Amino acid sequence: MTWSVRSITKTMLPVLAVLTSLEISMGLVLSSFESTLFHYPTLLVLVPVTIGTAGSLGSILSARLSTAFHLGLLEFKASNYHLTGNILSTMALSITIFPLIGVATWAVSTIVFEPLLGLYQVVLITTLSGVLISIFTAIVALLTTYTAYLLKLDPDDVVIPTVTNLCDVFGILVLLTTIFFLV
Repeated sequence: MTWSVRSITKTMLPVLAVLTSLEISMGLVLSSFESTLFHYPTLLVLVPVTIGTAGSLGSILSARLSTAFHLGLLEFKASNYHLTGNILSTMALSITIFPLIGVATWAVSTIVFEPLLGLYQVVLITTLSGVLISIFTAIVALLTTYTAYLLKLDPDDVVIPTVTNLCDVFGILVLLTTIFFLV
Protein backbone atom coordinates (compact mmCIF):
# COMPACT_ATOMS: atom_id res chain seq x y z
CA MET A 1 0.00 0.00 0.00
CA THR A 2 1.55 3.22 -1.13
CA TRP A 3 0.22 6.65 -0.44
CA SER A 4 -0.01 9.18 -3.24
CA VAL A 5 -2.68 11.55 -4.45
CA ARG A 6 -2.68 9.77 -7.81
CA SER A 7 -3.22 6.28 -6.34
CA ILE A 8 -5.95 7.47 -3.97
CA THR A 9 -7.71 9.34 -6.78
CA LYS A 10 -7.41 6.37 -9.13
CA THR A 11 -8.89 4.06 -6.51
CA MET A 12 -11.60 6.31 -5.13
CA LEU A 13 -12.93 8.28 -8.11
CA PRO A 14 -14.92 5.37 -9.59
CA VAL A 15 -16.12 4.31 -6.14
CA LEU A 16 -17.27 7.82 -5.27
CA ALA A 17 -19.00 8.19 -8.65
CA VAL A 18 -21.04 5.04 -7.98
CA LEU A 19 -21.78 6.10 -4.39
CA THR A 20 -22.89 9.55 -5.55
CA SER A 21 -25.30 7.98 -8.04
CA LEU A 22 -26.64 5.76 -5.28
CA GLU A 23 -27.13 8.75 -2.94
CA ILE A 24 -29.02 10.63 -5.67
CA SER A 25 -31.29 7.66 -6.32
CA MET A 26 -32.04 7.40 -2.59
CA GLY A 27 -32.95 11.08 -2.62
CA LEU A 28 -35.51 10.30 -5.31
CA VAL A 29 -36.88 7.44 -3.23
CA LEU A 30 -37.09 9.78 -0.24
CA SER A 31 -39.03 12.33 -2.30
CA SER A 32 -41.59 9.65 -3.18
CA PHE A 33 -42.45 9.46 0.56
CA GLU A 34 -42.89 13.23 0.75
CA SER A 35 -46.64 13.19 1.40
CA THR A 36 -46.31 10.67 4.26
CA LEU A 37 -43.46 12.64 5.82
CA PHE A 38 -45.39 15.91 5.61
CA HIS A 39 -48.49 14.28 7.08
CA TYR A 40 -46.45 12.98 10.05
CA PRO A 41 -43.92 15.74 10.84
CA THR A 42 -42.33 13.60 13.55
CA LEU A 43 -41.14 11.24 10.82
CA LEU A 44 -39.76 14.17 8.86
CA VAL A 45 -37.63 15.05 11.88
CA LEU A 46 -36.35 11.45 12.00
CA VAL A 47 -34.96 11.44 8.44
CA PRO A 48 -31.79 13.54 8.89
CA VAL A 49 -31.15 12.11 12.36
CA THR A 50 -31.38 8.54 11.10
CA ILE A 51 -29.19 9.24 8.08
CA GLY A 52 -26.57 10.95 10.22
CA THR A 53 -26.57 8.26 12.88
CA ALA A 54 -26.37 5.44 10.32
CA GLY A 55 -23.42 7.11 8.59
CA SER A 56 -21.73 7.75 11.92
CA LEU A 57 -22.10 4.12 13.00
CA GLY A 58 -20.62 3.04 9.69
CA SER A 59 -17.67 5.40 9.96
CA ILE A 60 -16.98 4.45 13.59
CA LEU A 61 -16.90 0.73 12.83
CA SER A 62 -14.89 1.25 9.64
CA ALA A 63 -12.32 3.40 11.41
CA ARG A 64 -11.95 0.86 14.20
CA LEU A 65 -11.52 -2.03 11.74
CA SER A 66 -9.07 0.00 9.62
CA THR A 67 -7.00 0.87 12.68
CA ALA A 68 -6.92 -2.76 13.81
CA PHE A 69 -5.92 -3.74 10.27
CA HIS A 70 -3.03 -1.22 10.21
CA LEU A 71 -1.83 -2.38 13.62
CA GLY A 72 -1.84 -5.99 12.45
CA LEU A 73 -4.45 -6.97 15.03
CA LEU A 74 -7.28 -7.79 12.64
CA GLU A 75 -7.80 -11.34 11.44
CA PHE A 76 -10.92 -12.28 9.57
CA LYS A 77 -11.91 -15.02 12.01
CA ALA A 78 -14.90 -15.17 14.33
CA SER A 79 -12.51 -15.76 17.25
CA ASN A 80 -10.67 -12.47 16.65
CA TYR A 81 -11.56 -10.07 19.48
CA HIS A 82 -10.82 -6.96 17.42
CA LEU A 83 -13.29 -8.06 14.79
CA THR A 84 -16.13 -9.39 16.92
CA GLY A 85 -15.61 -6.88 19.74
CA ASN A 86 -15.84 -3.89 17.43
CA ILE A 87 -18.87 -5.28 15.63
CA LEU A 88 -20.67 -6.08 18.90
CA SER A 89 -19.83 -2.69 20.41
CA THR A 90 -21.23 -0.95 17.31
CA MET A 91 -24.42 -3.00 17.58
CA ALA A 92 -24.70 -2.23 21.29
CA LEU A 93 -24.23 1.48 20.57
CA SER A 94 -26.94 1.31 17.93
CA ILE A 95 -29.38 -0.54 20.17
CA THR A 96 -28.73 2.06 22.87
CA ILE A 97 -28.86 5.23 20.81
CA PHE A 98 -31.81 4.65 18.46
CA PRO A 99 -34.49 4.33 21.18
CA LEU A 100 -33.12 7.55 22.72
CA ILE A 101 -33.39 9.21 19.30
CA GLY A 102 -37.02 8.10 19.18
CA VAL A 103 -37.79 9.55 22.61
CA ALA A 104 -35.98 12.82 21.83
CA THR A 105 -37.71 13.14 18.45
CA TRP A 106 -41.11 12.57 19.99
CA ALA A 107 -40.36 15.07 22.80
CA VAL A 108 -39.23 17.78 20.38
CA SER A 109 -42.21 17.08 18.13
CA THR A 110 -44.56 17.42 21.09
CA ILE A 111 -43.09 20.81 21.97
CA VAL A 112 -43.02 22.19 18.41
CA PHE A 113 -46.27 20.79 17.02
CA GLU A 114 -48.97 18.31 17.91
CA PRO A 115 -47.64 14.89 16.90
CA LEU A 116 -49.95 12.40 15.23
CA LEU A 117 -47.78 9.47 16.31
CA GLY A 118 -47.44 8.24 19.86
CA LEU A 119 -44.22 7.76 21.79
CA TYR A 120 -44.40 3.97 21.50
CA GLN A 121 -44.79 4.12 17.71
CA VAL A 122 -41.88 6.53 17.23
CA VAL A 123 -39.59 4.54 19.53
CA LEU A 124 -40.59 1.30 17.78
CA ILE A 125 -39.77 2.81 14.37
CA THR A 126 -36.38 4.12 15.49
CA THR A 127 -35.41 0.99 17.43
CA LEU A 128 -36.32 -1.42 14.65
CA SER A 129 -34.56 0.80 12.11
CA GLY A 130 -31.51 1.00 14.36
CA VAL A 131 -31.24 -2.76 14.81
CA LEU A 132 -31.49 -3.36 11.05
CA ILE A 133 -29.00 -0.57 10.33
CA SER A 134 -26.49 -1.98 12.83
CA ILE A 135 -26.68 -5.44 11.24
CA PHE A 136 -26.19 -3.94 7.79
CA THR A 137 -23.33 -1.78 9.07
CA ALA A 138 -21.51 -4.79 10.48
CA ILE A 139 -21.90 -6.80 7.28
CA VAL A 140 -20.87 -3.97 4.95
CA ALA A 141 -17.92 -2.88 7.09
CA LEU A 142 -16.66 -6.44 7.33
CA LEU A 143 -17.05 -7.14 3.61
CA THR A 144 -15.54 -3.83 2.56
CA THR A 145 -12.56 -4.19 4.90
CA TYR A 146 -11.97 -7.75 3.74
CA THR A 147 -12.23 -6.71 0.07
CA ALA A 148 -9.73 -3.89 0.66
CA TYR A 149 -7.42 -6.43 2.30
CA LEU A 150 -7.73 -8.85 -0.63
CA LEU A 151 -7.15 -6.10 -3.22
CA LYS A 152 -4.26 -4.68 -1.15
CA LEU A 153 -5.97 -1.29 -0.89
CA ASP A 154 -5.57 1.08 2.03
CA PRO A 155 -8.74 0.66 4.12
CA ASP A 156 -8.55 4.30 5.23
CA ASP A 157 -8.99 5.37 1.61
CA VAL A 158 -11.68 2.89 0.60
CA VAL A 159 -13.54 1.43 3.56
CA ILE A 160 -14.59 4.49 5.55
CA PRO A 161 -16.11 6.51 2.65
CA THR A 162 -17.76 3.44 1.15
CA VAL A 163 -19.31 2.16 4.37
CA THR A 164 -20.42 5.63 5.48
CA ASN A 165 -22.22 6.30 2.19
CA LEU A 166 -23.79 2.84 2.04
CA CYS A 167 -25.01 3.19 5.63
CA ASP A 168 -26.52 6.58 4.79
CA VAL A 169 -28.38 5.06 1.86
CA PHE A 170 -29.43 1.96 3.76
CA GLY A 171 -30.50 4.13 6.69
CA ILE A 172 -32.95 5.97 4.44
CA LEU A 173 -34.21 2.73 2.92
CA VAL A 174 -34.69 1.02 6.29
CA LEU A 175 -36.40 4.03 7.86
CA LEU A 176 -38.81 4.41 4.94
CA THR A 177 -39.56 0.67 4.87
CA THR A 178 -40.14 0.64 8.63
CA ILE A 179 -42.44 3.66 8.31
CA PHE A 180 -44.31 1.94 5.47
CA PHE A 181 -45.04 -1.14 7.59
CA LEU A 182 -45.64 0.53 10.96
CA VAL A 183 -47.55 3.70 10.11
